[in-house]
Amino acid sequence: MIEVTPQIQLQDDEIQSKAVRASGPGGQHVNKTSTAVELRFDVRASPALPEPVRARLYRLAGSRLTQDGVLVLVAQGSRSQEMNRQEAIERLVDLIREAAKPPPPPRKKTKPTYASKLRRLDGKSKRSGVKAMRGKPKLD
Repeated sequence: MIEVTPQIQLQDDEIQSKAVRASGPGGQHVNKTSTAVELRFDVRASPALPEPVRARLYRLAGSRLTQDGVLVLVAQGSRSQEMNRQEAIERLVDLIREAAKPPPPPRKKTKPTYASKLRRLDGKSKRSGVKAMRGKPKLD
């Protein structure tokens, strides 16, 4: 069992991991070993996720989510399959923790006070006077 938050625990059978060949340079080693890990987590069918968390996870996952609601993460940073598996699980847990955070309250619109409007206009007129003094003097 993987504890994401005190309220959300994922069962081990909810996560499927598969070893695949890593891309990129590495010579003969990379061509004959499957060290990269592809992790699959079915967001839509997971009983551990509350509905609001599931909805936020859909938005956060973006293109990593398939049309069937399966989240696919690929980790290939290490030469060790086990380290890549741990990295993929950590990324999944971080993503779910981010989705578990409640959204911030909506911003309340405020109007500037009358005094702040006057201060702004006063500053603008002073600045205008400074810039006007920089020009050539007018000859009458």
